[in-house]
Amino acid sequence: MLKKILPTFSYLFHPLFISVYAVLFFFFFGKHNYDYQEVYLVIIQIVIITIFIPLTVYYLLLSLGRVDSIMLAHKNQRRLPLLIHSILLLILIRKSITIDYYPILYFFFLASFISTFWAFVFLFTKFKVSLHMLAITSLTVFVIGISLHYNVRMIWIIVPLIVCNGLVASSRLVMKAHTPTELILGGLIGTIPQLGLLYFWL
Repeated sequence: MLKKILPTFSYLFHPLFISVYAVLFFFFFGKHNYDYQEVYLVIIQIVIITIFIPLTVYYLLLSLGRVDSIMLAHKNQRRLPLLIHSILLLILIRKSITIDYYPILYFFFLASFISTFWAFVFLFTKFKVSLHMLAITSLTVFVIGISLHYNVRMIWIIVPLIVCNGLVASSRLVMKAHTPTELILGGLIGTIPQLGLLYFWL
């Protein structure tokens, strides 16, 4: 029964959705003065850049026979999507989520760019780091940072998120998508940049 339920977490916390989750947590729990129209426009931009465009690229690669699953199980299938995702994140922090207007989100996406870059680099080694663990750990650190920065009690969100880290890792093992080493590497690559950049906005 558990083996049937666990894969759900791989889809629920797919790396494509993590940026939107992070932005929603920021606007919902952060104490700021952004108006609704501005919040709406930012969310739309994030959805387009981090979900719609990557999905369009995925279906193009699928039609060309370059990928066979949205989970991108093989290392050679990940290179172009990760490279494109890195470029999109770079465009996002240079043109839209800038340090002047959205400093907290800027550092989240900068850390995400660094993590994505290192995930790309690891494609040229024998390890295929877990993008799911990279994503869920980066989100968890970011939410903890929001809680500390705004002095908001979010234990009822942080604890379930930490549990979800374990569930996502278990789902990747059950689906035979990664080795334990690849899961740990993904978690470290997701965690370290976020922790390192916390210094600049906490």
